[in-house]
Amino acid sequence: MVDWNLIGIIAAFVIYFGIMIYIGFFYMKKNKTVGDYILGGRGLHRWVTALSAEASDMSGWLLLGLPGLAYVSGLSSAGWTAIGLAIGTYLNWKLVAKRLRIYTHKAKDSLTLPEFFVNRFGDKKAYISALSSVFIIVFFVVYTAAQFVAGGKLFNAIFGVDYTWAMLVCAAIVVLYTFTGGFKAVCLTDSIQGMLMLFALILVPIVAIVTMFGTGGGSAAALNPDMLSLFKDPSTGEFISVFVVVSGLAWSFGYFGQPHILPRFMAIEKPDEIPQARRFAMIWVILTLAAAIFIGLLGQVFFSTPLASPETVFIEMSKETLASFLAGIIYCGILGAIMSTASSQMLVASSAISQDLYKTFINKKASQKSLLWLSRVTVLVVAIFAIFLSLDISSSVFGIVSFAWAGFGATFGSVILVGLFWKRMNWQGALAGILVGGVTAFLWYMFLAAPTGIYEMIPGAAASVLAIFIVTKITAPPTKEVTDTFDAYVKEIGNERT
Repeated sequence: MVDWNLIGIIAAFVIYFGIMIYIGFFYMKKNKTVGDYILGGRGLHRWVTALSAEASDMSGWLLLGLPGLAYVSGLSSAGWTAIGLAIGTYLNWKLVAKRLRIYTHKAKDSLTLPEFFVNRFGDKKAYISALSSVFIIVFFVVYTAAQFVAGGKLFNAIFGVDYTWAMLVCAAIVVLYTFTGGFKAVCLTDSIQGMLMLFALILVPIVAIVTMFGTGGGSAAALNPDMLSLFKDPSTGEFISVFVVVSGLAWSFGYFGQPHILPRFMAIEKPDEIPQARRFAMIWVILTLAAAIFIGLLGQVFFSTPLASPETVFIEMSKETLASFLAGIIYCGILGAIMSTASSQMLVASSAISQDLYKTFINKKASQKSLLWLSRVTVLVVAIFAIFLSLDISSSVFGIVSFAWAGFGATFGSVILVGLFWKRMNWQGALAGILVGGVTAFLWYMFLAAPTGIYEMIPGAAASVLAIFIVTKITAPPTKEVTDTFDAYVKEIGNERT
């Protein structure tokens, strides 16, 4: 007997995959230089910039991890995390976006963050480039693994196929269009996926509520009132500690150091388009975060028996409420969230190897063609390592993302912020900030996060800032060339709208 529900879901996936792969091959022909592949020639439209930045930011975590956290812990955990993310998004657009776009262009048209650090601080021997690239590669392999885990769980929950094979299929699709299309393909697909994510997050809870009232299902009375409190732990009924609140809000600082988000600011066509992009991005972020948390809370009422895997609450709710083809579109929205982030992360990791390690230290005269192909091959290598880390189905998407997010925030966030505002900062201070921040976050995660309940972002970022100021003060000031570039950047900032 023909399973029309399954056919409808498969049809939606085939159409979706076809569009993504077509975009990749379309832009493959347009990538003539490594700059085109890595940064799209700085020609990104403001709406594409906004959607691409936020879609690559939120990832499968938005549709799996955050609803799952809200389903288990209510607002006391998910709520503070979402508030931190909303604040961080706004501050990143307001404080960093325009400044980074202008400064990277002034600093010898830097294409990557490590290259910008070298040019911004006058690091003649490129120590910062080497250290930054190592952290980027390590944390992005972990971060990409989180996306592959989410993809594997998605296909496993929908089709019942073996998790490993499901994860491999997801990885293969992401690698294919990232390998072929590069930055512009990734940003365009991110934009499509961003709209699909918003559509999915708004539609599913509406249909679920209609279904509940129509069938006489759950009721608000069935929900533990502590699930709706920002200050009470629903499992105990007691007030949460201040560390839970601070750790949730600390997610905001992570934005300043995310190498897969910041290149969107660097690539926008005109700096004066950033205010419009910022407003559009904030609307998207607030709507999607609120909807994701609402889905998790609604799941407590909608499902009569607890879910075995809380991170599948959105998937299971879609299964129960939507017709097959429409459910397939919603699943594509989940997959889009996963793919948008994974592709961005692999692209940045590949640029770290081809541009910041190979060209800087191995072959300074490498041709554009060889760098382009090295970037593509590196995408494959990063994906392979991420796949090995993704083989365990019990892995938590939220947990993996949380660690990688803190790693990048602590490693690069302070260096970006201080470097954009403090003229005196030198390359020694930047190097110390990157090293101390990254190592502190890693060690805190390994040994102190669980016993203290303090998110590793907090000590990592604090240690990084301290290292930057101490080392900068006890070492020589930057060269005149560096300070002149800083002055030129500040002058242009003053002539732009914020």
